[in-house]
Amino acid sequence: MSTSPADIANENTLSETEFRDRLRDLPPSAKLVAKVLEIDDPLSQGELAEESLLPDRTVRYALNRLEETSLVESRYSFRDARKQVYFLNK
Repeated sequence: MSTSPADIANENTLSETEFRDRLRDLPPSAKLVAKVLEIDDPLSQGELAEESLLPDRTVRYALNRLEETSLVESRYSFRDARKQVYFLNK
């Protein structure tokens, strides 16, 4: 039995309750970045810094924390393959 990309995506998505439970213990900067991504994703790190008004370093820290808890995933940008874009795992 083969597994399609859609099946894998469905396995990796979190329920709203599980998403909120994981987000609850994160720092405020991570919560703000998650909120920005909830409104408009996918976004690059630079775009997240612009939208959130946070410094690049703080956005980088927030993204690392969100990725550690599997709340955010990344992929290479279709517009610029040198950049990664981030999106919520919901």
